[in-house]
Amino acid sequence: MDALHDRIRALNDDEAVDGILVQLPLPPKLRTNEVIGWIRPDKDVDGIHPESLGLLLQNQPGLRPCTPMGVLELIKETGVAIEGRDAVIIGRSLIVGKPLAALLTNANATVTICHSKTRDLAGTAARADILVAAMGKAAFVTREFVKPGALVIDVGTSAVSEPETVRTLFGDDPLRAKDLADKGYTLVGDVDPRVIDKAGWLTPVPKGVGPLTIAMLMKNTLEAFKLRRKLA
Repeated sequence: MDALHDRIRALNDDEAVDGILVQLPLPPKLRTNEVIGWIRPDKDVDGIHPESLGLLLQNQPGLRPCTPMGVLELIKETGVAIEGRDAVIIGRSLIVGKPLAALLTNANATVTICHSKTRDLAGTAARADILVAAMGKAAFVTREFVKPGALVIDVGTSAVSEPETVRTLFGDDPLRAKDLADKGYTLVGDVDPRVIDKAGWLTPVPKGVGPLTIAMLMKNTLEAFKLRRKLA
């Protein structure tokens, strides 16, 4: 912990550095919340410092969490209106679920967060115009969770190595077969891909939300650069 603290403090003090990101999850011996709190808020390009999250909840300008921003950009690109829509988020992490709920609320959606203790999870999800799955359970969201025509955003990724499971989900997809042959696994989202004929939109896994997360990280880094130099 001391070595990491010293490193972050040095980066905080280095005026040539505009952005600091700690790759999560951290090893269990490191206290994540404490480590994130060491980062200067104006260099928090991941947008998860307590001050950054406070600004988000107040709908004030600041650096926003990257994955939730990526989800919002995906929704906007579909042309589906957010205002007045029912949005359900499955997953309540501080990285995705909770900040995404704030972003969607700020955009005037009516937001419900679901989790492992939610009663009638499938029924709640099936009322959503916008459904976001972010709990890290492969193919957990099946057809019964999806309202016809809903916009479904799949944030989760899990490595699946069982050939029979992969075949059930994707049929004889040559790209998935190649994954299994080359790597011994393929990446599967939280949403069963077979919901595609019921959903209006479904983001792929991989190459769905992930690239947008990286793009939003770059956007935050530029924003931090401008804010620190009073260019914004």
